[in-house]
Amino acid sequence: MLAVLVCWLLVVFDGYDLIVYGTVQGSLISDTGWGLTKATAGTIGSMAFVGMMIGAVFAGRMSDTWGRRRTIIGCAVVFSVFTILCAFAPSAPVFGGLRLLAGIGLGGLVPSANALVAELVPEKWRSTIATLMMSGVPIGGSIAALVGIPLIPVFGWPVMFLVAIVALAVVIPLGLRYLPETLAPARSGGAGDGAKESPGFGSLLRAPYLGISLLFAIGTLVTLFAWYGLGTWLPNLMQMAGYNLGSALTFALALNLGAVAGSVLTAWAGTRFGPIPTAIAAAAVAAVGLLVLVTGPPVAVVYLMLVLAGVGTHGTQCLIIAAVASHYPAHLRGTALGWALGVGRIGAVAAPQAGGLLLAAGLGVNSNFLAFAAAAAAAAVLIAAVGAKIKKSTAVGVSNV
Repeated sequence: MLAVLVCWLLVVFDGYDLIVYGTVQGSLISDTGWGLTKATAGTIGSMAFVGMMIGAVFAGRMSDTWGRRRTIIGCAVVFSVFTILCAFAPSAPVFGGLRLLAGIGLGGLVPSANALVAELVPEKWRSTIATLMMSGVPIGGSIAALVGIPLIPVFGWPVMFLVAIVALAVVIPLGLRYLPETLAPARSGGAGDGAKESPGFGSLLRAPYLGISLLFAIGTLVTLFAWYGLGTWLPNLMQMAGYNLGSALTFALALNLGAVAGSVLTAWAGTRFGPIPTAIAAAAVAAVGLLVLVTGPPVAVVYLMLVLAGVGTHGTQCLIIAAVASHYPAHLRGTALGWALGVGRIGAVAAPQAGGLLLAAGLGVNSNFLAFAAAAAAAAVLIAAVGAKIKKSTAVGVSNV
């Protein structure tokens, strides 16, 4: 349980680091003198997600080969160090480069931590714990919004990146103390299926895993497009809609608190009804909530819809991770999680850029909400296809028996 708690704390810092750019984006545009526009700010926002795509793909594979503990701690050190350095960036290109390097650590941490936790808890609790683990992402995002409200006006944007010192000084030493080392089952040389299949992407992209692997990856892509698009642009969108910075950050807080609630609700519902049906419902809830925002509702309804968007987008992602962790055998688990999250990061990379380009084209705030709603609706359809494929393969297996 201490190892699970340490992994969760690292995911909290992962979430903080992902959302912190959205809290400082307005300040970077107006206060740095770097000459940032909406489009170039979106490009910089994408840099961390490019790094995450690289980190998720390779760290998932590394955790199945070198062991979970080494990969988790290595990724945590990388994202902490380069996040701290962001506070001292002298220019936009340097800042973007540091965000890319931090993103490599951020992207590698989540699949590695989830693979380790899946091996530390009983199978019947695996889906629930995997979902609750991911609550750390929006909790970290909520901390970013809460910290930003009082600190940014007084100390400026750099202070937001110095918070990573806590991870470097406190949480990583806890990981060194409490995380167990696990080596890939493929190294054990057993005679079972794990000995016949090496842990690698080739195993995922051929029968019997090919179709499911592609659907999981594309479903993750559109889900992360909606979640990280909102996380990156929401404070700026609300400022464009006429709210001051403090109010804009409270909207971001509502989104992230909804995501925290979504982690808990989907953990319960995923156990009760299964991760796939619950993910379909969660994605549909997010799509509806974002569509309502386009109608220009009263402030109270805006808060409610953002909470629902947080519940739905992050809840969907949690459930996809839980489904992946449960669907694949142990020797492919880290690789499968890295594959889904790595390909999924394409959506996270595209979302900040797409949001900036829509705004730069003069299409207004609602264009962002429509794009993210469409992504959530696509997620519901893709996850339904996953469910149908699993049901079909199960039926075939039963008939063969």
